[in-house]
Amino acid sequence: MQKETIQKLTQLRHTLHQNPELSGLEFKTSERIISFLKNYNSTEILHPIGDTGIIAVFKGTNAGPSTLIRCELDALPIQEINEFNHKSAIDGVSHKCGHDGHMAILCGLATLVSNANAFDGTVYLLFQPAEEDGEGAKKVLNDPIFKNIKPDFVFALHNLPGFPLGKVVIKNQTFSCAVNSMIIELSGKTAHAAEPENGTNPALAISEIITEFNSKIQSDISLESFCLITPIYINMGKKAYGVSAGFGEIHFTVRSNSNKNMDRIEGELIKAVNKIAQSHQLITKISWTQQFRANENNTEAVSYIRKAAKINGFDLFEKESPFSWGEDFGLFTEHFPGAMFGLGAGEHVPSLHNPDYDFPDELIATGAKMFYQIIKEIHNAH
Repeated sequence: MQKETIQKLTQLRHTLHQNPELSGLEFKTSERIISFLKNYNSTEILHPIGDTGIIAVFKGTNAGPSTLIRCELDALPIQEINEFNHKSAIDGVSHKCGHDGHMAILCGLATLVSNANAFDGTVYLLFQPAEEDGEGAKKVLNDPIFKNIKPDFVFALHNLPGFPLGKVVIKNQTFSCAVNSMIIELSGKTAHAAEPENGTNPALAISEIITEFNSKIQSDISLESFCLITPIYINMGKKAYGVSAGFGEIHFTVRSNSNKNMDRIEGELIKAVNKIAQSHQLITKISWTQQFRANENNTEAVSYIRKAAKINGFDLFEKESPFSWGEDFGLFTEHFPGAMFGLGAGEHVPSLHNPDYDFPDELIATGAKMFYQIIKEIHNAH
């Protein structure tokens, strides 16, 4: 990539970092991305998709396959503590997952695809909203605009603090875990605290649910039976010491290393809650939120990533076990063959979602070159 282009992409990344927007509210972010993309020769810019998302469409000179490359638009509700010039100008909101860098990478890819002399098929660059709350991928896939888009492959990346800068991290099968958050409401009957026998208090049921869920934990992520269940929130009754509580609520986050295992675990947890609640004469209401399907990488898609890294001369790391965090790109890999890979962001840098994290600008060119080489292999671009 030309030095001038890298400078423009770096400035774009800094501007995006200074002006973060939360999930589903990425209106100004979208405007900035569209303004940048209009300088390059895409066939069409589709907007809005999934409320605030964008798809830049690049059609080749010949018929051929279609590939979708995806990045994220949203930031996090975290107060930044960095003091550099491009620090967040929005109180309580900042790019602490590197989505500003991911957007810059895809904009860099747009410059490369736009300058290609020829390629076969169609390339879609998706700037997806609302990844952090797990809603964005669903909104895009359910948008009528997307119904006519049927990619042969889908790809995405994520920067990875803790790995050497620029190292490409790949894995066959599950790359990141399935994650789902469970909300359990238990309704009984309020009574006088001096006459608890006249009411139905959910306290014992809550304690039994916690104990039962804890027995299902298998924290070794290298095992096929990996299951992590974390209590997140508990609420019961009121601070009224003459009243025996008649309602309780408890939330958990559940993680598994495959969609199949997650589906099984969810069924077991629902069954356990209903059994415990019934034994205490409680009425249950169970709901789920912030669902992330596992990124289950397609073997052929991973082979394209591996080849792109080798052609570019980038170091490769073959990971043995999945990452325990969730990423809603998993919904795309559930519907289409595809893969997510990682780019090392440095070994001694702040972790993702930390208030002092910042995406390394050096990865912009690395990510764009990786994606472009994948496109060259699939679409015969030159």
